[in-house]
Amino acid sequence: MSNNPYFWLDSLGSIERRAALPGDRDADVVIVGGGYTGLWTAYYLAKADPGLRIVIVEAEYCGFGASGRNGGWVSGQFPVSEAKLTRRFGAAKAAAMTAALAGTVDEVGRATAAEGIDCDYTKGGTLSLVRSPAQLRRARTDPGFLDAEQTLALCGANDVLGGIYSEHCAALHPAKLVRGLAETVERLGVTIFEGTRALRIGRGVVVTDHGTVRAETVVRALEGYTAGLAGHRRNLAPVYSLMIATEPLPAEFWDRVGLKRRETFTDERRMVIYGQRTADDRLAFGGRGAPYHFGSRVRPEYERVPEVFEALRSTITELFGIEAPIAYRWGGPLGIPRDWMPSAGLRDGVAWAGGYVGDGVAAANLGGRTLADLIRGNQSELTALPWVNHRSRRWEPEPARWLGINVGLRATALLDAWDRRTAA
Repeated sequence: MSNNPYFWLDSLGSIERRAALPGDRDADVVIVGGGYTGLWTAYYLAKADPGLRIVIVEAEYCGFGASGRNGGWVSGQFPVSEAKLTRRFGAAKAAAMTAALAGTVDEVGRATAAEGIDCDYTKGGTLSLVRSPAQLRRARTDPGFLDAEQTLALCGANDVLGGIYSEHCAALHPAKLVRGLAETVERLGVTIFEGTRALRIGRGVVVTDHGTVRAETVVRALEGYTAGLAGHRRNLAPVYSLMIATEPLPAEFWDRVGLKRRETFTDERRMVIYGQRTADDRLAFGGRGAPYHFGSRVRPEYERVPEVFEALRSTITELFGIEAPIAYRWGGPLGIPRDWMPSAGLRDGVAWAGGYVGDGVAAANLGGRTLADLIRGNQSELTALPWVNHRSRRWEPEPARWLGINVGLRATALLDAWDRRTAA
């Protein structure tokens, strides 16, 4: 296994870091965070108004966080169901949110092709496998339901009783996307400072460990690292998702398993798992289950939980009947709001987008386009979406936050175990 555990980033070779902020600076827009949200926001702002002075400050390097480590799903899924959105915002706004995310899958493909960003983008849709009677009862009512024969024609997994298919998903190489996007915005005139940690943000100002940036608009784009910013510890809970990647697998394996259009895949268990066939014929596979850490702490050692890695390896064996050689093991935090409702907004000169609950590859693009409209004062279909200016309730203080999140994780695992027992 490589010394760099992050498969996607390691596959790019060495990463050359940009210079840090050299001191105090003025700008029109300053963006805190060099991941998808910050970069897409900069991209659409720079395309719309090339004269804007846009500065990005990033604590590590562009793509260091979830944008360079995720499962590579450009997914039209939203963490809040359309039924719940309808109850809260009405049918028209709920449908608009669903349609906007579905369209975003294509927009990511369009934008990357237009800018020459080769990120292995392939729109093959996504397939959720149904593998127990309990799952089958829940899945039959979904409009995308497939029977066992139809499902196996797409993905030759074990014990398949059916599946749910959606066309609104693409697979890509996330680190190629984020690094290519950073180079693109620089060509458009955006200035990126890496190795520059934001300590505090407020109206018109970002205070960093290398100086202060003053700008009319400040954008917070930190996702799973939001809790580390002064005054924001309870805004988003950083919960870890872990991944493994196999060595490239032989042609006979793919002849049996399929995924010919690189369909992303999961199954109907409650504890989220997610996988894709990479462009170089590996399985990149991840899942939840790692604990939330007291005080919303984010540390490198939390990215490695041997029992979760073993559970992921075992799940690959269970799904596909193969003892696959594992080449990489890694993880990282994602941001979860108290009500699981992502948001994008602008108030009092401070903009934000995030709380994607693990579905951020597409949502961050939508967030970037939405923030570009809000910052420029444009009223559009995007600025009318129900997530705009939504404010989630803050998470409870500790120890209630630690207890609640980890009890919820444990309950989810127990419900999945119950489904398996009732199927036996």
